[in-house]
Amino acid sequence: MEGQDFRYQEQPPSMEEIFARVRNRWQGFKGGPFVALIVVVALLTLAWTVWFTVQPEETGIVQRFGKVVRTAEPGLHFKLPYGIETVRTVPTARVLKEEFGFRTLAAGQQTRYEERPYEEVESLMLTGDLNVIDVQWIVQYRIEDPIRYLFRVRDTEKTIRDITEAIMRRVVGNRLGSDVLTVGRVEVSSEAKEEIQKVLSDYETGVRLVTVELQDVTPPDTVKPAFNEVNEARQDKERTINEAQEQANREIPKARGVAAQSISQAEGYALERVNRANGEANRFLSILAEYEQAPEVTRRRMYLEAMGGFLAELKGLYIVDAEQKAMVPWLPLESGMRGAIPEGGKK
Repeated sequence: MEGQDFRYQEQPPSMEEIFARVRNRWQGFKGGPFVALIVVVALLTLAWTVWFTVQPEETGIVQRFGKVVRTAEPGLHFKLPYGIETVRTVPTARVLKEEFGFRTLAAGQQTRYEERPYEEVESLMLTGDLNVIDVQWIVQYRIEDPIRYLFRVRDTEKTIRDITEAIMRRVVGNRLGSDVLTVGRVEVSSEAKEEIQKVLSDYETGVRLVTVELQDVTPPDTVKPAFNEVNEARQDKERTINEAQEQANREIPKARGVAAQSISQAEGYALERVNRANGEANRFLSILAEYEQAPEVTRRRMYLEAMGGFLAELKGLYIVDAEQKAMVPWLPLESGMRGAIPEGGKK
């Protein structure tokens, strides 16, 4: 081959020649256009089914001949053509909601709800005291395990609704109607959530509850007037009890204060009397000791002190004589006359 001139080698066919050859062979084939159309459609279908997209809030479950082979995160993915692998998406990052006793018709700034006929089917419940009440509630949940959610239970959404309704009826049926209508709503929600989650976990539904919340709890329309009267009577009772308790809280401390004051005064008076008696006794003993030493001097001094105290209370001293017609003042003791008594004199 040495020295061979490659300039004279056969050149490759052009695109026009290739298309012409294919067209000639295709025309010579019987039923060519119809089969070609089928082949093109098949190729396009295969090309269209080898890729799929998973949205941001979803998880893709890829099945090969019905068996789960892998999961797909959000984004663009490829798979085997249609008939070999199929994809089912599950909203695992979204909080789903089930409504009982009503349905949301339109969500927005002013949400519109529809109550009937769900009220008669779902929300009417019998309480422990044999009263009928209308309970409307919602259940919010997330899908934790999409494979269990799809394949462990045949109809997961219906299962969730049936379990929730059965447990809610039992929880409400174990309580008084007044408690469910007033102070027991939070406890009912908490107890129902725990029991619903336990059953869902036992069924391996792959669902995790977010919240169970009572939206509206009211008596049926036919008994609302009587129920309102009962509520008014209970409110009057509570108001009367509160007023009485307020008065008791005001009067009892006041009475206790007065009692404590009286006790303190009595104790002070008793202490004063005891101290005074002790002082009088000590004074008497001291006077007795002095009297034993100088009886005459002590007697005179006591007489003068007694007369001084007695005369200090008098306004005047008069001498009355049977033969005299008018009273004669013998010793002026009036307050205005005391200044005329010489210093050192007896008043």
